[in-house]
Amino acid sequence: MDIDNRVVIVLAPVAIAAGWAAFNIGAAAIRQVQNFLSREA
Repeated sequence: MDIDNRVVIVLAPVAIAAGWAAFNIGAAAIRQVQNFLSREA
């Protein structure tokens, strides 16, 4: 079973954007958790 190339072309930019957003939000979330933990200590 072969994947239709049109599906890949349509979903690739969406997947790239979702990955980039998760990367940026993840970095900010980790920073926020580290700040919270350093204040409590």
